[in-house]
Amino acid sequence: MECEFPTVNSNKKEIEEIFNSVKTIAVLGLSPDESKDSHRVAKYLQSAGFKIIPVYPKEDEILGEKVYRSLVEIPDSVDMVNIFRKPNALDAIADACIKRGDVKVFWAQKGIVNNEAAAKAEAAGMKVVQNHCSMVEHRNL
Repeated sequence: MECEFPTVNSNKKEIEEIFNSVKTIAVLGLSPDESKDSHRVAKYLQSAGFKIIPVYPKEDEILGEKVYRSLVEIPDSVDMVNIFRKPNALDAIADACIKRGDVKVFWAQKGIVNNEAAAKAEAAGMKVVQNHCSMVEHRNL
């Protein structure tokens, strides 16, 4: 698979606005393995005061939170999706975010770019961040 350069992306000012407005973050691909990036990033965001909602195909609880199998199963409002999945999964994730109607931010972690999915999310009114680590960006504020 060829890597994409992000053509749809938020700037530093928008990223700061995202962190000032977001309260609940669904972490898609949140591994229970403490050595994985998804776990470390989610734990950091949780310690910074954000409500984390794990989305993972296994486990009942990660970081003390109930695990959901998909974005559509989450009963609570979701401000942001923080995605730790392969780029080809982002189209379906964008569709699920649009279907939910409450997601304000579509965030694909470092190394993850899918411009088609990003454009779809942006067209639906979401702020989009691709190829940036949410932990690094939050720490830099």
